Amino acid sequence: MFFFLPFLHCCSGFELIYKWGFLMKEDQGKKMGTEVKEIEIESMEKPQEKTEEVKRLPPWTKQVTVRGVIASVVIGSMYSVIAMKLNLTAGLTPHLNVSAALLGFVFIRTWTKLLQKTGFATTPFTRQENTMIQTCSVACYSIAVGGGFGSYLLGLSRKTYEQAGIDTVGNSPTSIKNPQIGWMTGFLFLVCFVGLFVLIPLRKVMIIDYRLTYPSGTATAVLINGLHSQGDKLAKKQVQGFMKYFSMSLFWGFFQWFYSGKDDCGFSQFPSFGLQAWKQTFYFSFSMTYVGAGMICSHIVNLSLLLGAVLSWGLMWPLIGNLKGHWFPKNLPDSSMKSLNGYKVFISVSLILGDGLYNFIKVVVFSITSIYGRLKHQHQHQNLKIVGDEQSKALDDLKQDEVFIRENIPLWIGVTGYIIFSILSATVIPTMFPQLKWYFVLVAYVMAPSLAFCNAYGAGLTDINMAYNYGKVALFMLAALSGKENGVVAALAGCGIIKSMASVSCNLMQDFKTSYFTMASPRAMFLSQAIGTAIGCVIAPLSFFLFYNAFDVGNPEGEYRAPFALIYRNMAILGVEGVAALPQHCLQLCYGFFAFAVMVNMVKDLSPPKIGKWMPLPMCMAVPFLVGAYFAIDMCLGTLIVFLWHKIDNKKAESMVPAVASGLICGEGLWILPASILALAKITPPICMKFLAS
Repeated sequence: MFFFLPFLHCCSGFELIYKWGFLMKEDQGKKMGTEVKEIEIESMEKPQEKTEEVKRLPPWTKQVTVRGVIASVVIGSMYSVIAMKLNLTAGLTPHLNVSAALLGFVFIRTWTKLLQKTGFATTPFTRQENTMIQTCSVACYSIAVGGGFGSYLLGLSRKTYEQAGIDTVGNSPTSIKNPQIGWMTGFLFLVCFVGLFVLIPLRKVMIIDYRLTYPSGTATAVLINGLHSQGDKLAKKQVQGFMKYFSMSLFWGFFQWFYSGKDDCGFSQFPSFGLQAWKQTFYFSFSMTYVGAGMICSHIVNLSLLLGAVLSWGLMWPLIGNLKGHWFPKNLPDSSMKSLNGYKVFISVSLILGDGLYNFIKVVVFSITSIYGRLKHQHQHQNLKIVGDEQSKALDDLKQDEVFIRENIPLWIGVTGYIIFSILSATVIPTMFPQLKWYFVLVAYVMAPSLAFCNAYGAGLTDINMAYNYGKVALFMLAALSGKENGVVAALAGCGIIKSMASVSCNLMQDFKTSYFTMASPRAMFLSQAIGTAIGCVIAPLSFFLFYNAFDVGNPEGEYRAPFALIYRNMAILGVEGVAALPQHCLQLCYGFFAFAVMVNMVKDLSPPKIGKWMPLPMCMAVPFLVGAYFAIDMCLGTLIVFLWHKIDNKKAESMVPAVASGLICGEGLWILPASILALAKITPPICMKFLAS
């Protein structure tokens, strides 16, 4: 199957540029009458065209196809492996939703052309089928991104327990559950499928009545509609660009493997700025995956990562390290939570919590204000009949409303599914995690509909999915309520329940918005999301154990250090023990960075755009505090390439940057598979390239 993967990842997204023609005004008097007649004729013909288009739409059962599911499995599997690598190394994963829509388009178009050349008849490829592929593949790889493999689930492992400090107060030796494919798969099926059913009754309210924008879902729909209305010339250039850089990246991954015989060997440890800078993780690691990710991420994300790296590894950690013997005992290793590592972890946590809490409150207040405004507006106009309302409403909106309402998902499906999975979860999850009592699970699912609505409503307004922050709130509450012995496990498992439910329901609503604009059936979208989620619940654990068995996952000095596993475990310990878990003077530093995160967000929101756009993102700054500076340097190289490319040839950059970035990511991503197989077979590279001081 993997031999077909390179053809799938042609590009990861581009902005469609609409060119509107304006009538020349040279002979305005002569042409005015002609223009009016043309407009009148167009206005008479347009409703007929729209009505015919609605009638020609394939039924929802024809929008979910076998070839579409196969394409979704291939794309979702490949992206699951790539996302898992990013999760277990840096902890950051770029959005690949638009890329999935593009790859689905390329996959089916290539397949149908090959069949036509061999004389076989093919079914036309519609934008509705393209939407189904995008939905299914994104649902699949989203489990790898948000399933907790690099955070709360891995935080339960013995290795993370030892990293947090065996003698750390609140880090109970009973709070261990090592990764196993069985319980992980079962847990994912339970917590993820609940999110599919929770917001079905509110589908029409949020998409049609409230007209929430859901920017990501809208952008994906614009892309799909554009792909099915443009020619093949641009797509051919993108495929060629993708294949060129895919091949280069794949060959580079293969080549540099030969020089990485031991730890700290190879091009990934090349001391680009000298050995002293290398010791502080400042070096270019020659990772095409990070360079490609930097090309996809915005400039402010990459610059925030670099700022966090300079502030931590370039300034703070060397200074705090020199205070060994004053702030913490000399005999403690740097990896101890009472030593330098404690400052790294808890200052990272304070930045994440400050940024998350501010945005959580902002989105909730914004959502409540918006709902209140809508209700007030409805109350003022409830007895007012607006004449000509249907005529004033955009024709496209009427058509889309008709399709969206016509393909209704029965209410009983949502209610029945939610009740069944809630009962199953309240019964099964406490047997997986005895520390998490059944009544906590039951309360979580009683509160789940309101939490899912708040999260989906806020995402519709701001495009910010706050599922992680809802999960963190649950984490601290359960850690405080469950006691010292049970608090860590209960907090991490409960965090996974709330986070997964809120995230899946929000993603489904984004897909509903995409289907609204592409006129795909909501029933087909729901079925595609369910298929993708089921596949993801199987593929994601397999992808995780591919890395877990082949590499030293969780080693703080290795490549796969999984930084967020330790962060989440220490957040749970903090919830159990409070500030007693912090090393000396760490609390004051945490207060300062928490306030810094809040202040930066306030300046960003309250200042003029020309100032606010330069404010760093505290969440991004926090990642290199624990991981290191190397990946930030790689990603900043990617953002520099994009910046210069736009300056030299803006039009070409807009269409080709996503293709090149996807090629770099997918080429090295594909090499992960044979590299993992070689590692499992105990076949090591023959050469160790290492640099030493003379």
